[in-house]
Amino acid sequence: MNVKTFAFSFLLSCGVVLGTTDSAIANGDHARGHKDDGMNEHAHMSQNIGRPGKATSHTRVVKIDMTDNMRFSPADIKVKAGETVRFVVTNTGKIRHEMVIGAAAELKEHSELMKKFPRMEHSEPNMVTVAPGGSSEIVWTFARAGRVDFACLQPGHFDAGMRGVVAVNK
Repeated sequence: MNVKTFAFSFLLSCGVVLGTTDSAIANGDHARGHKDDGMNEHAHMSQNIGRPGKATSHTRVVKIDMTDNMRFSPADIKVKAGETVRFVVTNTGKIRHEMVIGAAAELKEHSELMKKFPRMEHSEPNMVTVAPGGSSEIVWTFARAGRVDFACLQPGHFDAGMRGVVAVNK
């Protein structure tokens, strides 16, 4: 799916095009914005990034720290194609951060939408929003060799460089 189709689909599903009040979006009612009635709830995600994994079938745990200096640690991760990883994501900062796994173009586009609707929260398998001092998990299966990006899409964080890369090797 190209970026324009993704953005339109996202806005349509959030109700922006259909006339849902801005207060629904401003109040953080973003979870339903990622679900299309009767469709695959992950239809907007690039097929090249992989798929949600089962918590019981992960092959390893990768701990990721998110800080207020707008960085992930580590920011470069290596996995094997077919591997299921459980990311334990901890926010050691004093402001809210998140980790969103996706294609680079989709992450950039979504970061722009977050600037318009800064109180959105994510509730999909490839996304976690973490309060200061909190922790959460993503379990993800990397299906194919290539590059998979991740980023914090809180307003301004992506632009400040809060991004990382998963190198998926054969």
